[in-house]
Formats: sequence, C-alpha cells, structure tokens
Amino acid sequence: MRDVADDAGVSVGTVSNVLNRPGKVSPDTVARVQASIERLGFVRNDAARQLRAGRSRTIGLVVLDLRNPFFTEVARGAEERAGEHGLSVLVANSDEKQERETLLLDLFEEQRMFGVLVTPVAESMARLARMRDHGIPTVLVDRESHDPTFASVAVDDHEGGRIAAAHLLETGRRRIAFVGGPVSIRQVSDRLAGAQSAVAAAGGALEFLGTDALTVDEGRRAGRRILERDAAVRPDAIFAANDLIALGVLQSLVMTGSVHVPDDIALIGYDDIDFSAAAVIPLSSVRQPATLIGSTAVDLLLELQSGGAPSRGHIVFRPELVVRDSTRPVGDTS
Repeated sequence: MRDVADDAGVSVGTVSNVLNRPGKVSPDTVARVQASIERLGFVRNDAARQLRAGRSRTIGLVVLDLRNPFFTEVARGAEERAGEHGLSVLVANSDEKQERETLLLDLFEEQRMFGVLVTPVAESMARLARMRDHGIPTVLVDRESHDPTFASVAVDDHEGGRIAAAHLLETGRRRIAFVGGPVSIRQVSDRLAGAQSAVAAAGGALEFLGTDALTVDEGRRAGRRILERDAAVRPDAIFAANDLIALGVLQSLVMTGSVHVPDDIALIGYDDIDFSAAAVIPLSSVRQPATLIGSTAVDLLLELQSGGAPSRGHIVFRPELVVRDSTRPVGDTS
C-alpha cells in the first residue's frame, strides 16, 4: 500500500479508503490510485486484514451432502447474496456424520469466520451455542430451530411429508411406504411424521423402510428389498425422503421390467432437483426453494453480524407439490 501511495502521490490512508470506502475519495483520486494498483500489480493481503479486524470476510456453510443437488442450489443462493456484500462462502460437507460436522465447526471457529450457516446432522445446539458465544453468529439452514436464541431458515417438512402422502392417497394408493433415513436427521423425521399423519387420517398405516443415508445407492438397495417381496405384499406407493433415494428406487424398479411405475408402484421424492424432471419416468416431488433458502440464510446472518436480533428470527417456507408421471392416478392412461 505504501508503494501504491508513493506511485499515486497520495497518503496510505487514501489508498485504504479507495480499497475499502471509495465513496469518501474524489473520482479523480480513485482513478489515479487504481491506475497505480494496476501498474504495480498490487494485491491486498486479506490475511493481514483479517488479523487486524479479528474476523475474516468468509462465511462457512456446512451441508449434509454436497452430492445432493439441493444443497448445491442452497450454496449457490448463499454465494450470490454474500457476493453482493463483498463476502465469500466456503462450502463444506459433513457427509451426514456428527464427528465430521464437529471437526468442520472447530475449523471454522479457528478461522474466525464472518459467520456460519449449518444444516446440523443431529443435536448440535450445544456446540453451535459455544461458537456463537465466541463471537461467530450462526444460522440454521434447512432446519427449523426450536431454540428461540438461534435464527433459522427452513421449509415446513412436516407439511411436505403430509402433502406427499396425501397426493399418493388421492391417486388411489393405500399401501404406502416411506423410504429414507437415518431418522436422527431432523428433516427425515419431520417428513416421516407428516406422511404418517396423512395416512393415519385416511385410516391406514405407513410402512417405514429405513436407509443408512440419503443417497442413490441406498435407494437402489431399498428398491431391491421391495422387489424381493411377493407382488401382493409390496407397497403400491413409495414416498422417498429425498429425490436421490427416489431415483435409486426408480432405477431398481424399472431395471427388472416386471414392475411398472406408476401402474404397479407410484413414486414421489422430495426436493425437486433438476434430475427429477429428467428421469426416464419423470419423478413427482415436493419442491423446496433451495436458492431462496441460501440467500435468506445470509440475510439473517448479516442482521446478526450487525449486532441486533434478526427482524425475522425463524423463517419457514411452504413446500410445493410437483406432480409428474411417476404418480399418475390408478387407471389414468393419459
């Protein structure tokens, strides 16, 4: 900065203002300083800035599984909003493992992140509270907070589960199974509970087929387990905890050639990722506004960082049912 100041014939303070508060400097001086920066190849030392400020300009985002395009879209929304405020986003993957999530949170705390957005694996509130008490604001993402001291942005997953199961019932299905897990993930347990409430209200019972993770491979395995049953005792509809599970189930079912979707088994997923509409049998799903979730989480974080409580501490979006060929009603040949 001193070299730039000497070259431009201004003070070091003026160079600092051009870099950080250009509105305080005349346009002619800004142009002269920027010309010197370009000529000398100056690049600001962000590590030094962080040491001086005691905090970085980076937001940490911890998601359950980056292989799931839903979380990629959440990250995209967060990055776009953060960029509008001169911030960057570092995305990390907990792989649905509590111990990995803890390691990532420890790392973000050591790096003095501007703030942290996190989709918790399970009950992580004590760890998150410690980080907040150390001056790093935290927002829960894709997870509604039941702790009034934490801001959160999520979708009503109980309602999402309810409308998915209600849709399957409306198409004439009665032997409905929920495929997904582990239920220690709040989103899974909420979607399961919502589906159970809809099926119970219709006088039935929802079958639960647990999985170890929310992946395509786990969906394939669940599909094979279903195919091992006699046709008379198979479910006639499946609600998958997310679209990746649903796509795996779909692959297992259609590869046999003996089970037809949706004639024999209807199938609906959750998240409405792009691959759902592009599947060999377009997949019905429950849509979450992923990009909006990410950008809204950053908005809440900025409010927390300004020193006050967010104007809307707990934001819950409504899910949307998206109907495609995989849940065509019984007898509908259109």
